[in-house]
Amino acid sequence: AGMSVQVTVLPSPRCLFDDPVQICVAGLQPQQAVTLRASLVDESGELFQSHAYYRAGSSGELDLSCSPALGGSYSGVEPMGLLWSLQSKTPYKRLAKRNVLTPFCVDLEVYEGHGDMNHLLGKCTNERWFLGEGVKRISVREGRLKATLFLPPGPGPFPGLIDLYGSGGGLVEYRASLLASRGFVTLALAYMAFEDLPAMPEILELDYFEEAVNFLQKQEQVKDTGIGVLGLSKGGDLALSMATFLPGIKAAVSISGSGFNSFIPLRGDGFTVPPHPYDLGRMKTSDGSGLVDFSDVLDDHRDPATWDCRIPMERSLAKFLFLCGLDDTNWKSDLYCQDAVQRLQQHGREVQFCSYSGAGHLLEPPYLPLCQASIHKVLGVFVHWGGQWREHAKAQEDAWHRIQAFFWQHL
Repeated sequence: AGMSVQVTVLPSPRCLFDDPVQICVAGLQPQQAVTLRASLVDESGELFQSHAYYRAGSSGELDLSCSPALGGSYSGVEPMGLLWSLQSKTPYKRLAKRNVLTPFCVDLEVYEGHGDMNHLLGKCTNERWFLGEGVKRISVREGRLKATLFLPPGPGPFPGLIDLYGSGGGLVEYRASLLASRGFVTLALAYMAFEDLPAMPEILELDYFEEAVNFLQKQEQVKDTGIGVLGLSKGGDLALSMATFLPGIKAAVSISGSGFNSFIPLRGDGFTVPPHPYDLGRMKTSDGSGLVDFSDVLDDHRDPATWDCRIPMERSLAKFLFLCGLDDTNWKSDLYCQDAVQRLQQHGREVQFCSYSGAGHLLEPPYLPLCQASIHKVLGVFVHWGGQWREHAKAQEDAWHRIQAFFWQHL
């Protein structure tokens, strides 16, 4: 009889990971105090949990889109709070999807009272997918390319995107698979620390990225009006370099990136863009946590001695969108974005810029919880990324809408 409480996820318990849902509870006593808990086990077996205290309405119902949380992992009316506040017991874990062919299953439970979770009243599971109905995932090992192609269902033609992650390397698919689920042909591209690609390449070759553009352009479902490129962190400056030096790139989005080439020389046809000078001796390690702060390792980007590392974006005919968090503690992405935007504006180029207060370095698709610190896979140290929970969650929702609108507009 204790399980007469119904927990429902509307419009459906199955959805895409970036879909907002409405979580409702029915069958409680009027004004009953309850605790809602969300649990998710990632692919490495790590448990992520969140909880919030609520009080039922006069008819014994709760609707998280209008009922305020009275405390716990967050407070106030936060329809998706249970998702964006998920946190692991082990500190410094990042929730990321490795295999996009399976969903993340979020268990939603309602317990009696505020605090001890001994008396379970009801529960349900929300299946959150990274691959929409009919989206194809195709592994690409053509020429030198190490990538994964995602094709939306139907003949198209669809706008084509290349998706780049940062200096942690690897082949990261979950953002690309979600974008394909929203109607883009997307190529997730690895360029370091993957298979036989070195963890820290001595040089990156522009023609590797050109190969990716050519591969995408010859897919018959891709519109021939130009390609978009999206990059986070190191991937951000690579996106700008591609838009500057390669034909066929019509729109570029840089998330937490910079307008100069960072950390690894980029070799083009008859030229090399050197990396912006840096000194790892300037990294700061905090005594208590052992977290590393990289924000001072780069030389001052306003010093003309560093300007040969700048990407000459003003030569590009592409449209640009820059996104960053003002609480990025990994590096000074707000200053670097502002510098890039000013340079483009001085040359009369069209550019959009959005900076988010309280957001950190890792601006991810919405409802992935904030990762304030985690291990950098290549450097092997724990890096402080920054961000405040609620502000970062709001920033991710807004950024995700902006990115899609920008690409639909320009592709």
